[in-house]
Parts: sequence; structure tokens; C-alpha cells
Amino acid sequence: MKKILSLLTVILTLASLTMAQAKTYTISVNQFVEHPALDAVLKGFQDYLKEQNIKVKYHIHNAQGNMATANQIAQQIADEDPDLVLAIATPSAQACAQAIKKSPKLQNTPLLFSAITDPVGAGLVKDLNRPGKNITGVSDLLPIDQHLKMVKIFYPNLKRLGVIYNSGEANSKTLVRLIHEQAKKMGFKVEEATASKTSEVYQAAKGLVGRVDAIYIPTDNTVISAIESVVKVCIQNKIPLFAGDVDSVARGAVAAMGFDYYQHGRQTGAMAKRIFMGAVPGETPVETQKDLKLHLNLKAAKKMNVKVPEEILKAADKIYE
Repeated sequence: MKKILSLLTVILTLASLTMAQAKTYTISVNQFVEHPALDAVLKGFQDYLKEQNIKVKYHIHNAQGNMATANQIAQQIADEDPDLVLAIATPSAQACAQAIKKSPKLQNTPLLFSAITDPVGAGLVKDLNRPGKNITGVSDLLPIDQHLKMVKIFYPNLKRLGVIYNSGEANSKTLVRLIHEQAKKMGFKVEEATASKTSEVYQAAKGLVGRVDAIYIPTDNTVISAIESVVKVCIQNKIPLFAGDVDSVARGAVAAMGFDYYQHGRQTGAMAKRIFMGAVPGETPVETQKDLKLHLNLKAAKKMNVKVPEEILKAADKIYE
């Protein structure tokens, strides 16, 4: 009996996959801003579905970091009448969730989010295991404890850590709260600097000069979009810069222990495939990415006068020289 049920499951799965591959789906994408990590999410998503022979027509939109534009895009998506909405980053997901709630045309359209730190705190879902409504996705909640332990390996006597973020981003507020909690356990203080738009990032970084031993940038879209400004301040003032995403290391941060956002996108693509095969979004648990990669930039370390510990050198998955 057990073998028959297993065989039936395989047959039904193959039938669902064949049906999914026979159709051309329309997917509307609302991405909040262009930067390497979020761009990698979209690329991974598209590559995965292409490799699975899922045919897709995309409507791709980018809000360029502007919340008003994200809302306009969400309203425009209603006219596109897609089979699925992909929202990359919290502001875009919140805008799409509101648009879907108000649009009778989109009431049954799945909303799949990606690169969201705190889906519950952002008001997208009530429960990570049973999201409800027609919404689910992949969260990139950072293991802040592991990130800060990495910083402490560089600086065992760290007293003050600077954090730059956009206080208007729900993602970032959650992460900064977690940083404060972890810093208290680890015995150092956190100095905050905020930037509500990319043009304010340079001044925010300058405001931390003389107040901190090192700077850490969480996965804040506003700051990451202008991370070169922070790198410039850190090099000028010999302040070590660490990041929450590995793509920022190639752009000038000393080190990061973070997610591979291309894989994050592929994981989101796998969820889209399951939804096309019949999975109910509201009953599909929100997923998180577990694998962390350690990236190190020796050139940036030298410019910021950072001595790289031997154990970091040995543990690094990728080294920029």
C-alpha cells in the first residue's frame, strides 16, 4: 500500500510539473533598488525557473529606492494581471501587499517575497509557518550573533561599533534592535547613524568618525546602494568596515559573513515553481537561507589599516586581493 501511495505521489508530481512547463506564466517584479545583492536575487530567481523549463514573461520594475515609486509600481502591476508577483526587499513587498488587498483583480494572485528580514514585523505575514492570505517567500534574517563574533575576532577589545541604516526601513530597524541586544551580551556599545536616502549616507558615515572603533553595515538597501561613500570615509579615517552581505566586500568592505543572494534568488524560484505546481502560498512556510559565506578583501584591509587574523584567512570562502 505504501509503495502504491508513493508511486501515485510521483505520478501526480510529474503531471503537475508537466502542466507547469506547458504554460507561459506572467510574473511582475517589484524590486526596491538596484544593488548587487538584490540584482543577484532576481538573476538567481530567473535562472532557476529557466533551468526548470518554466516559461515566463517578465514585467520587471525597479523603484530606485523611492517608496512613492514602489507604490506606483504596485498599482501598475494590477493592470498587468500577472500569474505571480515577485517583490524584492521589504518596501516593495509592503507596497504590493497593499495593492493586492485593494485590487479585486489581484485577490487570487500569489505574492512571493524575497530578501525580507522580518516578514512578521513588516506586517506581511502573521505566522512564518502558516503565512495565510496568498503570501509567502524567503527571508534573509541575518544571524547577527555570528556576524558580530566575526568582528570580535578582528577586534577582541572592541568598545564601540558604528551602525549606519535607514530608520524608515522595517528590515533595518529589526536588525539594529538585534545588534543592540547582541552587543549588550558581548560587552560593547552601538553608535547609530541614520540616512533616509543615499545622498545622506556619506554624512552619516562622517558623523561616526571619532566615535567608533569599527563600522558595521547591515543589509540596509539605502546604505548598501551608496556603500562606496562609507568605504571612502573609512579609508580616510582608518576605520574598519564590515558588512552583512558578501557583495559589499567586493565593493570595499573588509569582510562579511553573509548569504549568497544569487542562491537566495534560486531558493525563491524553487518556491515559485512549487506554487505553479499547485502549492498554496498561504500554507507554504516562509523559508530562510542557512548557508553563510565568509568573504574577505585584503586590499581594503590594508587601506583601513586592519590586521587580518590567521583564523579569518583560513576560514574565508573568497578572498579579494
